[in-house]
Amino acid sequence: MPAEGKREEDMPDSGHKKDKAAVRKRLLEGAFFLVVMALSFYTVFRGQDMEKVRRALQNLSPLALGAALFTAVFFVSAEGIMIWYLLRSMNGKSGLFKCISYSFIGFFYSGITPSATGGQPMQLYYMCKDGNRLSESSVVLMTVALIYKFVLVVIGVVMILFWHGPLKKYLRGYFPLYLLGLALNLLLVVILLAVMLAPAGMRGMISRVEKLLVKCRIFKPSEGRMEKIDQFVDGYRGAVQFLLTNKGKVFHVCLLTLMQRCSVFVLTWIIYCGFSLKGSDMMTVMFLQASVYIAVDMLPVPGAQGITELMYRSIFAGIFTGATLMPSLYVTRGISFYFLLVAGVAVIAGNHFYRRREAGAV
Repeated sequence: MPAEGKREEDMPDSGHKKDKAAVRKRLLEGAFFLVVMALSFYTVFRGQDMEKVRRALQNLSPLALGAALFTAVFFVSAEGIMIWYLLRSMNGKSGLFKCISYSFIGFFYSGITPSATGGQPMQLYYMCKDGNRLSESSVVLMTVALIYKFVLVVIGVVMILFWHGPLKKYLRGYFPLYLLGLALNLLLVVILLAVMLAPAGMRGMISRVEKLLVKCRIFKPSEGRMEKIDQFVDGYRGAVQFLLTNKGKVFHVCLLTLMQRCSVFVLTWIIYCGFSLKGSDMMTVMFLQASVYIAVDMLPVPGAQGITELMYRSIFAGIFTGATLMPSLYVTRGISFYFLLVAGVAVIAGNHFYRRREAGAV
C-alpha cells in the first residue's frame, strides 16, 4: 500500500496511465484534424478548374510571395518576442530564439485542437522544461493571450463603429457569425482579466477542482499537493503584481500585438497586389480579412478549417476578380496556416532532437 499523502503523480501505474491517456488524446485530436482538413480540401477544390488556377498562380509576383512568407513568419515570431520580453523582465531562463520556438509550438498545437485549446498548455510544458517557473510562465502566457484577444476585440469594435455599412454589405449572411465571434472574444477577455486580477479566486477554483478529483478517486488526498498549489498562487500573485507595476512593458506588448495582428491582415493585401489587381484599397482588404479572423477565431474546429475557406470565398468574391479568387485563397490560407503548421512541426522535431542529444551527452 502506498503511504498516505504520497503524490499521485509519483505512482508508476498512475504515471503510465496518464501517458497512455495523453497519447490517446493526441491521436484522437490528430485524427479529427486530418478529417476536418480532408473535408476542407474537398470543399475548396471541388469543381475547380485546376488548369485555370495554375495559370493564375503563375501570374503571382515572386516578390509578393516572398513578402507574404516573411509576414507569416513575423506573425508567429512576434508572439515569441513578447514572451521573451515579459519573461526576461521576471528573470526567466529562456533566450529569444527559445521563446520564438515556444510560439511556433503553440501555433501548431492550437491549429490542430478545437478552439485552439492545445497551444498554451504545450507552451507552458516546454517553458517549464527549460527551467522557467510555472507561476511566472503562466502569467506571461496569460498576459500575451489577454492582450492578443483584447487587440482583436478593439479592432472588431472599431470596424462596427466606423465601418458598419461596408462590413454588413460584404459579410451578408456571415454578419451574425461575426457578431458572435466578437462577443465570444470579449467574454474571453473578461474571464482572463478576472482570473489574472483575482489570484485568491484562482486558488479557490483550483482547490475545488482538486477536491472534486479526490472525491472521484482520480487523485489521492495529499497535503503536499495543496502546498504546491499555494506556492503556485503566491508566485502567480507576485508575477501579476510585477506586471501591474510595470505598465510600460504591458503597453509595449500591446503595440507589438497590434503590429502582429495587422501583419496577418496585410498578408492578404500583399497577395492582392501580387496578382496586380486594382479597385480595392488596402484598408478594405485588411478589414475584410480581420472580419474573417474575428468570426471564426473561437469556433470549436481545429484551425477553423472549412468555415474560414467558405467565408473567404464569399466576402472576397468582389475583391479578387477574374480567376484570382480561388488562387488567392490557396496562397493566403496556405501561407498563413498550413505553411506555419509545417514550420511548427519542424520546430517541435528540432526541439526533441536537441533535447535527446543533450540528454545523451550528459
